[in-house]
Amino acid sequence: MALARQQTDMVDRVPRARRGALGRLGAGLVAGAAFLPLAALVAMVVVLLVEALPAVHFNGAAFFTTGTWNIGSLYSNPTGAGGVLHLAGAHYGAVSLIVGTLECSAIALVIAFPIAYGSAVLITERLGRRLAAALGLCLEVLAGIPSVVFGLWGVLVLGPLLSNDVYPVLAKLPDLPVLDVFRGPVGSGEGLLSAGIVLSVMVIPIIAATSRDLLRQVPTAPKEGAEALGMTRRETFRAVQSRWVRSGVVGAAVLGLGRALGETIAVALVSGSQIHSPANIYDTMTTIAATIVNQLDSALTDPTRLAVRSLAEAALVLLVITLLVNIAARLLVRRSARDTALPVGAGL
Repeated sequence: MALARQQTDMVDRVPRARRGALGRLGAGLVAGAAFLPLAALVAMVVVLLVEALPAVHFNGAAFFTTGTWNIGSLYSNPTGAGGVLHLAGAHYGAVSLIVGTLECSAIALVIAFPIAYGSAVLITERLGRRLAAALGLCLEVLAGIPSVVFGLWGVLVLGPLLSNDVYPVLAKLPDLPVLDVFRGPVGSGEGLLSAGIVLSVMVIPIIAATSRDLLRQVPTAPKEGAEALGMTRRETFRAVQSRWVRSGVVGAAVLGLGRALGETIAVALVSGSQIHSPANIYDTMTTIAATIVNQLDSALTDPTRLAVRSLAEAALVLLVITLLVNIAARLLVRRSARDTALPVGAGL
């Protein structure tokens, strides 16, 4: 009897050892996968820093104070300045790119957020189950459309419609200080406002789908308790649901803003891709991401590689802007979570 039990224990030890080894291997793989995003971010920053360092030395503070972007004369002999080879007449200033990126993203968020959040509230609180499911499916499909499709739609349909029928009306609005931003030549439909509108259409499904999922996760007990106290549906939503999902909605807005900051092809097609600060809200402009994709071919012809390195510096600036926006959003989420009396936690 004892011998049979000993043999059984010996047989069981092998599978247990194998299971233990497989468990440790699986835990190691999961831990490694968890650190992959951090490793990718660090590698990206290191590559951009190494590539952009000569451009940082050459451009200096003028990179953030001037708006001229010129790779110089390709027929000139490369010369050295501060140990960095460059073509004659080379000058790189990104202030117009940075301003264009921030302005375009701000317009997109201002237009998209109320529409997206209102759509999420309408889907979850007012519509029937079947109609809400159909609209939710449309949002998810819209979020998956490639950006180049939005860009072509903006160039072929939205831009001409805005320049012919909408912008002339906006330019003739009453003479009020708050409406002065809409005054000026309306252009041909390519410019700052058109790019912001196209970006807002791309951002709406992201914010709306996330806000809809957050609203659906609100427990029914607090809502029923508020209604039992005599609150109307509007008062219940304002006192319970909106406060419950407030921090999450801020995060959804940041997701949309991140999409707007880094969008490339759609902005390149609709903005006019002119490296200068727009004279008015209808004027042509460009962003950091659009400039990188538009200037890369010509930058590769620079034998000194300074043009490519300056694009890397611009990409590094865009990365820093995105990180600062996310940090600010996290602080805002924490503050909004602390200010609520509902048990939503401390946020991110």
